[in-house]
Amino acid sequence: MNTPATTVARLICTDQAAARRISAYMAETLDANDTACGSFETDDGVWHIALHFREPPDQAMVRELIALAADDECAAALTFEDVAAKDWVAESLSGLKPVRAGRFIVHGAHDRAAVKSNDLGIEIEAALAFGTGHHGTTRGCLLALDALAKARRFQRVLDIGTGSGVLAIAAAKVFHTRTLATDIDRIAVLAARNNARLNRAGPMVTLAHATGTKAQVITAHAPYDLIFANILMAPLLRLAVSLSSLVAPGGRVVLSGLLPAHAKAILSIYRAQGLTLVRRIPLEGWMTLVLKRG
Repeated sequence: MNTPATTVARLICTDQAAARRISAYMAETLDANDTACGSFETDDGVWHIALHFREPPDQAMVRELIALAADDECAAALTFEDVAAKDWVAESLSGLKPVRAGRFIVHGAHDRAAVKSNDLGIEIEAALAFGTGHHGTTRGCLLALDALAKARRFQRVLDIGTGSGVLAIAAAKVFHTRTLATDIDRIAVLAARNNARLNRAGPMVTLAHATGTKAQVITAHAPYDLIFANILMAPLLRLAVSLSSLVAPGGRVVLSGLLPAHAKAILSIYRAQGLTLVRRIPLEGWMTLVLKRG
């Protein structure tokens, strides 16, 4: 039987910041049900971006998106080719190197040997959910979690926009406590649930499909000692009031998915809700903010 072909768009880039920006923009813009996006660095310092499409894409549209994320030169350098359908998801993550963030190391099945006895390893299965730890926003949140965990133990944790489940799994592992993780994308919820099971954190991580922060599954367990919201500026602004109301006195909120230029606006509206800045984590062209209630 012939295996149906799908399409992969490839781009080689020597600028790390541009490569990560393109990868993040495409992952956020394209439909996660039909595409997978990944970027990785080879030993010679060159970055490779791969966009895998379940169905043949509108190539002109894809080039326009690349131009918006980077420039016309990158858009013109994009190439398209057909690949076997069975490879389209796994290939998007197979070249990713393990990523360290404090004591955490995020890796694929092909790099299990890289996890040392004193590491908190998080294995991420090739899937359609955004958030492998290789992006500056996710890694910034993991660095924030690592620092917070050294200061105190958090009992009630919420991860809004969990994606692949990396942050929820990391929190469950380091605190040995139940963590609630939600996402507006049902595919992401399924992927995160599989990743939780893969990391033997299934019993500690509750996954739910939810839009915003007012869903009953979220409010029923409030207030939270620690909240992660690694999403984007627009929803962070929109959710500021309701999200802030979920934070327990003395609790922490980790916000990411922000460009450095967005930090001032985010801080202004969250300060108005009674949260104060504890730490900024600039990383790879992105900003992660750690806030405190009271």
